[in-house]
Amino acid sequence: MESFTLSVNGKPHTINANAKTPLLWVLRETLGLTGTKYSCGIGQCGSCTVHLDDVAVRSCTIPIEQAASSSITTIEGLSPKGDHPLQQAWLSGQVPQCGYCQPGQIMQAAALLKANPQPTQLEITSSMAGILCRCGTYQRILNAIETVVATGGGT
Repeated sequence: MESFTLSVNGKPHTINANAKTPLLWVLRETLGLTGTKYSCGIGQCGSCTVHLDDVAVRSCTIPIEQAASSSITTIEGLSPKGDHPLQQAWLSGQVPQCGYCQPGQIMQAAALLKANPQPTQLEITSSMAGILCRCGTYQRILNAIETVVATGGGT
């Protein structure tokens, strides 16, 4: 076991763990931040997406030793009150069905809009392509993101 200091949602946390422990497990099991979901475990579905220094990454594939030098943002830290424009657009557009992939979807979209506040539809669909939605709400996801882009509220 090694000791790591992580900056998660703007707060420092000292964690004792094996250096190769996936960030996902530290977030969920050690810090109790269960908004980040486990699904495939190999970085293919995107349910576990978080931000490392404002870049969307799959937390199931990032070892804690790599994450320790970054600022980590989870869905809980995107907006502590749940009022980020994307979260509001998700609700008003009734995007989720089962909701399991939605934290990953929102975190991917937030990283996109931070890097590119006015993406084209093609840029949105390209960025979001790596996040699987088993319920197939892709059109509602696209509509919600486009709503935020249209109002200029994504950053």
